[in-house]
Amino acid sequence: MNPRVKLATTRTPDGGEMVLFQHDRDFSIVVNGQDLMHSRQHESELELSRLGCAHLTDHAAPRILIGGLGMGYTLRQALDMLCLDAHVVVSELLDAVVKWNRAFFGELNGQPLEDSRVDIQMGDIIDFITPTKCRFDAILLDVDNGPRAMTDSRNRRLYSDEGIRACRRALREGGCLAVWSAEPSRNFEQILLRSNFHVRRFRVPAYRGSKSQSRFVWVASEDQNKLPPGGGAPRQSIRTTSKDNRKRPRRKR
Repeated sequence: MNPRVKLATTRTPDGGEMVLFQHDRDFSIVVNGQDLMHSRQHESELELSRLGCAHLTDHAAPRILIGGLGMGYTLRQALDMLCLDAHVVVSELLDAVVKWNRAFFGELNGQPLEDSRVDIQMGDIIDFITPTKCRFDAILLDVDNGPRAMTDSRNRRLYSDEGIRACRRALREGGCLAVWSAEPSRNFEQILLRSNFHVRRFRVPAYRGSKSQSRFVWVASEDQNKLPPGGGAPRQSIRTTSKDNRKRPRRKR
């Protein structure tokens, strides 16, 4: 068996080390010793596009925003689903991720960055999206590790009430917001609901055929009819009160 080879390194905005490895034909990206993504485990990234763009398969000239390039699988799937007049903006924070896609991942994802429909915007997606209004028919978010930030603590802003409201303002009428996550989050579902979205939660495989490793995709829209079929409804928030936090009666003096 061939050893795993380190190809490149970069620093995250938080100062962490991000490393690109290759093992035979497979690639992985590791942040501070923890696996962030692997080329074999990309089915959930494809599902992000399938679910988030399901309402656009017969749409003329749709405009899409993808937050987070990753290994390019979400972008590849979106391009394969959309018409030739589509316009896809990809917001990516790290220059290294774009360079790695061009240099190493082309055989895996069919060189989506070479497609004329694609526009790469470098920088923090929250800065890009905040002033945007009624521009996109779909927004697909796969930034960091989902609502729980892993590579950059500033990404929490994107998944906050403020960030999700900005996404809603950036959507056109009938648009959908789709969000990828490595794990479920009841709190994030409540944020989506507070932003006046209808929401469906989908449990998707990490890789094709997997039943034990799952990821999660939420699809949200102001128009309930635009949501893809299936999935589950958001779970109700649970308020727990510990004994230590209960109000104790005042002692009479």
